[in-house]
This record gives sequence, structure tokens and C-alpha cells, in this order.
Amino acid sequence: MTQTVLIAGASGLVGTAAVDSFLNAGWEVIAVSRRRPEVSSAKPFRHLPVDLQNADECLKAFGALPEVSHLVYAAVFEKPGLIQGWQDMDQMDTNLKMIQNIVEPLSRGTKLQHVSLLQGTKAYGVHLHPIRIPARERYARDDHPNSYWFQEDYIKEKASEIGFGWNIFRPTIVVGPNVGVAMNTIPVIGVYAALCRELGQVFSYTGHVSYPREAVDTRLIGDACVWAAGNRQAWNEHFNLTNGEVFSWKDLWPALADFLQVKLGPDQPQKLAEYLPSQSAVWQNIVANQDLRPLTMAQILGESHFSADARFGYGLKAAPAPAFVSTVKIKNAGFHQVYDTESCVKHWLTVLADRKILPDPAKHVPVR
Repeated sequence: MTQTVLIAGASGLVGTAAVDSFLNAGWEVIAVSRRRPEVSSAKPFRHLPVDLQNADECLKAFGALPEVSHLVYAAVFEKPGLIQGWQDMDQMDTNLKMIQNIVEPLSRGTKLQHVSLLQGTKAYGVHLHPIRIPARERYARDDHPNSYWFQEDYIKEKASEIGFGWNIFRPTIVVGPNVGVAMNTIPVIGVYAALCRELGQVFSYTGHVSYPREAVDTRLIGDACVWAAGNRQAWNEHFNLTNGEVFSWKDLWPALADFLQVKLGPDQPQKLAEYLPSQSAVWQNIVANQDLRPLTMAQILGESHFSADARFGYGLKAAPAPAFVSTVKIKNAGFHQVYDTESCVKHWLTVLADRKILPDPAKHVPVR
């Protein structure tokens, strides 16, 4: 029997990937986001442009969907500047209200079977202090205010009340094709490389300190959501998600320079959150000259240039404490998907060029 999944935050990194993964698995999909998600699948899906902060609008929209059997909640509210908002109580309250505005109408029926919820390494306090290596799902909750805890406690309470299952995924750095989002480094790299080509500048690593990290491809997260939705033995568990390897952005830089056809330069720390917006006029020239989609730099970057600076180690005097997580638990449960991180980054840069959001390096024609 065909089941129906509602995916909230469907235009974001995880949400868009989940739409693709569930469509490819043969599900009926209802995608909820202000913008229609740009997916790879040619299969049809329903799109609802609902404001999740508007309780009345949500009640009207989701109260009329008795067919929904599964929910993937990948929506998030982030304030401008990104990082400081992670400890902002108003931001936490808003994120709680958003998930309540979906689950309350959906749970009035008896069809809802399962909810997938997204967290991340901030669940281990990585943004506040060194964490145990590797971070494991069984560790006690890190004692700090966090949107994650408010949402998790609410979902567990509703699950106990209504009787649906749940899973909570904790991905590391997520890489994918989405633009205008809060934390996707791919378009940041692509825009920076395009500016370097256009201005005849070298492609330098912009951070002060390089350090090893873990990443996860959006396709892996989407497929994990499908796997969990149909695997009752895995319900009511937390799962870390990574590509299955470590990497560093600086060590990717030479391969990216070659791939993007820019000249690799020596390390040159630069705050991309300031530099990229200062080159908005140059970007508009690139858009016009390369016949790209008429998107401004701000529309492409969203808040991602702030997170890119942090990931590249801009402003650091020493490498931060390692922040690795274990994925043994989900592998033991039966999900074994892995990805090559360098190949992922190149793949999504290619997708953005194919979609005419970033210029194709092979077709570069200088404006000057």
C-alpha cells in the first residue's frame, strides 16, 4: 500500500534530498516550504507553501491531510548572522512552535505512524565545549539550552500520547546543492571561485586554521529517512550520520582549484562573510555575461557564508578540539551507505553549474 510522507522544510538541504529519496522509493510526497523545492526526480509531488510560524494557516493546511502517514521534519528557523542565534531563547521558542504547528493538526487523526526529526552535532555541545571522541548516541544529553531538546521532548511526548514511532538523526556538515539556506558551503565555494576567475585572482584557502572534519551528503540523509520510515526495528532511536570518512577543507582545496579551473594560491585568510557581499556588483556581471539565473549573491548565499568562515577556521589561532561522531549504531542497525566527500563536493558544484546557478568553469569568458 502506498504511504504518504509530509516533508517540512522541503526547500532546505535535508528536505529537498528527502523529497527525492521518498519519490525514488515510490512514496506519495507532500513537500512543505515557502519555495518549491528543486529536485532531481521527475516524479510528481504536491507542494504546499505554508508559513510554519502561522498556527492558523498550519491548522487549515495540515488538518486537511488525513492521508499523511509519515512526517520528516527538516525545517529550521535561523536568525541573521546565524551562529549567535544558536543560544537565543526566542529562536528556540520559534523552532518549537513551528514543529507544534505541524504535529498538532496531523496527530488529530489516527494515520500518523512515524516522525523523523533532524538535530546535529550541537546536540553534543560542539558549539560550546570539547566533546567526547567519538560522540555516541547513547551519551547523556548535554546540559545546555537547545532547540533540539525542546523539539525532541515534544515529539516523544506526542509519540507516547498518539502511538507513533520516531527517529532523530544527527548529521555532521551537510553538503548538497541548495542555495539561499543557512549552512551549505558548496555555493560559497562556487561563488568564491567564480569571483577569482573573473577578477584574475588566485584561489586561496581563506581560513586561518585547517582541521579535520566529517561531512555527510544530502542523498545519504534522505535515504536514511526512507530506511527508517519503513524499518520499525529502528524506530525510537537516535542515529549519527556521516559519509564514513574524515576530511579537511584545506586538503580539498587543490583538487577543487583544479576542478573549478582556477589557479591555486597560497593560503590567504579572508572573511568571506564580508568579502563576498562586497563583490555583489561583480557577481551580477558574471550572471549577465554567463547567462545564469538572475539570482543575487544574497539569494545564493543565504547565511551560508557565515558558517563557511567557521568551517574554514577563519579567525582561529589554534585548531579546535576534534568533533568526530560514531556511526557504528546505524550501521549495526542495517544502514550502510557511504560517500566520498571530495566526490560529493564536486558533484554538487556540477549540479549547480548544470542548473545555471553557478558558471560552468569550462565556458568562462571574462567581462573585462
